[in-house]
Formats: sequence, C-alpha cells, structure tokens
Amino acid sequence: MAGTENQPKGNGGRLAAYTARNRAALVKSAQEVLAEIGLGATIEQLAVHAQVSPATIYNYFESKELLFGEALETVWQEWVLWAYDGAPVGENLQSMLGVCRKLFRAKETNPLFAKILNKTLDNPAFVIKAVSAIGMSDLKRATAAEGFAQDNFEEQVYLWAYCLAGILHRVHVTGESSPEHADNLLALSLELLGVSKAKAKKLVPQPPVSPS
Repeated sequence: MAGTENQPKGNGGRLAAYTARNRAALVKSAQEVLAEIGLGATIEQLAVHAQVSPATIYNYFESKELLFGEALETVWQEWVLWAYDGAPVGENLQSMLGVCRKLFRAKETNPLFAKILNKTLDNPAFVIKAVSAIGMSDLKRATAAEGFAQDNFEEQVYLWAYCLAGILHRVHVTGESSPEHADNLLALSLELLGVSKAKAKKLVPQPPVSPS
C-alpha cells in the first residue's frame, strides 16, 4: 500500500474510495497486531505487519492510539452484528445480555476476536472508551422499557462496563472463570443497573446460550 504521495489522480469519488480502502486495510492489520501483540505494539511493529512505512500510517491516523481505537470499535461492531444473527440489534435487555453471554464463548466462535480480548483487556479503560458508543442508546432504551430508573444512567453504565470487563478478563485472560460461571457473575452485575436478583435470574436464564 502506497502513501498518500502516490495516490492516483482523478475525481473526488475515486480518491475517497482509495483513502477508505487504505484506511480499512490499516484497521484490519491493526486488529491482527492487537490479537498477536496487544496495545503495547509499537508503530514500527504495526508498519512491518501492514507492509507500509510508519509515515504512511500517520497519513491516515494521527496516532497509534487512534488507529487501535478504530480497530477495536470496528471489530466489536462486526462481532455484535454477528452475535445478533439477523435479529434486531438492542431489541430488548434480554437479547443484549444474550450477546454479552456469547462474548464469554468467543473462543469457540471467533478465535481472532477472542485473541484481541485476551491482549487488550488488561487496559479496560482503553477498550471501554473505544467501544462505549456501541449499544449505549440501545441499552438506555431497553432498561427504560423494563422500568429501570434512568437517573445517572451513563455513570451506571460505565461502572457496569468495568464490571463486565472484569468478567471478560477472568474468562479470556486469566481463565479463572468458565463461561457458565461468567453467566452467574453477569447476573450479579446487573444490580449496578438497578436490576433485582429475581429479575436478573429471568434475564440471564440457565442453561447458557449456544455460542453459535
């Protein structure tokens, strides 16, 4: 992939398509680097993997962090769409929690995504910041439909997100929790969103969801 200095001449549509294609290639390469090395990868390692110069990366992204942020956001969006399997995204709270439960079983269904989880969850703040917009409005609507209070909602969600990241860390990084144990922890974590224990048991029923 060439740098912008070698971009083809032509109309704005061709140039926009060229830029989008190169950005997408860098994002895909960054996902692969995240899976193998993690957030500690250097810009030089990214460049070697993408077979470009560091300067080319900076033509498209101001920093390594911005590239990694877009790579994480993109892979999460793709995974969420897969996890809903054609069903309306964020239709209700139980379907959203079903997607969370599929996260616990990602090793079985998406090895690349599972490796990214393994390599990035030691920095939950970066991960949460990168994907915080995904599902936020859906979660707010779903909890409102269940009659849960919306006061300080974003603060509650960020606190719950850290709890969810901790559960994922136990599953994908330390191996301390099985997916089934993670389901139980997920049910307990819902108290942070104002969900009662009885309601949580209905929202996270047993047996666990199928990974596929």
